[in-house]
Amino acid sequence: LWSIYWVDNRSAELQPPVVGSFSDGVGLFTGADVCNGQPVIARFIWSEITDNSARWEQAFSPDAGQTWETNWIMTFQRRPA
Repeated sequence: LWSIYWVDNRSAELQPPVVGSFSDGVGLFTGADVCNGQPVIARFIWSEITDNSARWEQAFSPDAGQTWETNWIMTFQRRPA
């Protein structure tokens, strides 16, 4: 298993990790979080991974994983040397 930790840049506090693994080229990670004062499950998905790029998305679930709302997507691209 892998753990991904975020640091809050306002308070410098280490946030609880999302934990998961990679299977068939896709990483799936989940963990407890809070959004607007409400507990949620956070989900990170790493996909479309190549030698030079990757896609990351974050979604929150307020109902124990029954539904998900994607709220952040990033595409990473390596710059040529």
